[in-house]
Amino acid sequence: MNLIGRLSQEQIVFGLAVLLCLAFTIFVPGFLTTNNLVILVRSVSILGILGVAMGIVVIGRGIDLSLVAVMAISVAWSLQLVSGGMPLAQALIFGLAFSILIGVINGVFIAYVEVPAIFATLAMGTAIYGFGRYFLFDLDVIYFTSDADSLLWLGEGTVLGLPAPIIMFIGVCIAAHLFLKFTKNGSFLRAVGDNAAAARITGVPVRPIIILQYMISASIGFLAGCVTAASVASMNTRVAHSTFVYDVILVVVLGGIGLSGGRGGVRNVVVGTLLIGVLINGMTILNIQYTVQNVIKGVILLLAIVIDTLLNPRDEQTAQQGDI
Repeated sequence: MNLIGRLSQEQIVFGLAVLLCLAFTIFVPGFLTTNNLVILVRSVSILGILGVAMGIVVIGRGIDLSLVAVMAISVAWSLQLVSGGMPLAQALIFGLAFSILIGVINGVFIAYVEVPAIFATLAMGTAIYGFGRYFLFDLDVIYFTSDADSLLWLGEGTVLGLPAPIIMFIGVCIAAHLFLKFTKNGSFLRAVGDNAAAARITGVPVRPIIILQYMISASIGFLAGCVTAASVASMNTRVAHSTFVYDVILVVVLGGIGLSGGRGGVRNVVVGTLLIGVLINGMTILNIQYTVQNVIKGVILLLAIVIDTLLNPRDEQTAQQGDI
């Protein structure tokens, strides 16, 4: 009991991932092979990239339910611009700028209007999907044209035998870790998440930092969307209405980043992604129905939130902020 009490949530989750690997190795033929492990990590790379984006926001005591919608609409618009004759680089700049603009709007609503993050980003996700489908393009699925073929490397290329999505995941993790650990804004973001009132007293520009974290989240989301689209040569905007954003939250919370803010880091996202990757891969090999998989992931998310509540209890300030 004392040993369990000394273990962090991150260590417990990593141990569970190892146990799941051992269990699937015993009961699922071919699970613990190099090819399957590479496929496993590649399959959750996009989830991991989005987990890093969500993790940065949660560390800052926020949440971004618009992340998947921004990812889908911004990249779909870029592909639509390319199909209309715009050069690929210019179209990607437009898509990235659109994502950043949505991040700024989210941040302004949360920091200055003081709308709780869960409601602001939920409404923004719905609004962005409707805006994109009505004003920017009129198809659910936007396919690659020959002018966008150079982007396919992000989904199909390799570096030293590693698929490009894994390389992108590693790169995002390194960049986010360096930002949180070695930059002034990264320290400010963690301070705001830990105690916004105290951070303001010490001179931290709280509201600009809140805007910054949503800009970073949206930018990483755009990158994840590019990798997603490059993997299947299209962007299906219906993903904005899927449960994918809850998988992202599951990775973050399960890995040990507290919803009360100020705690955790990129390593927690990696551990959470590892566990979910092993779980999804094993359930897929065992041919468990998709709806049953969602039930299992939903139960795990609920348990993770309960554990987070016990390990990182809500304080009076958190309750007043209205964030989950």
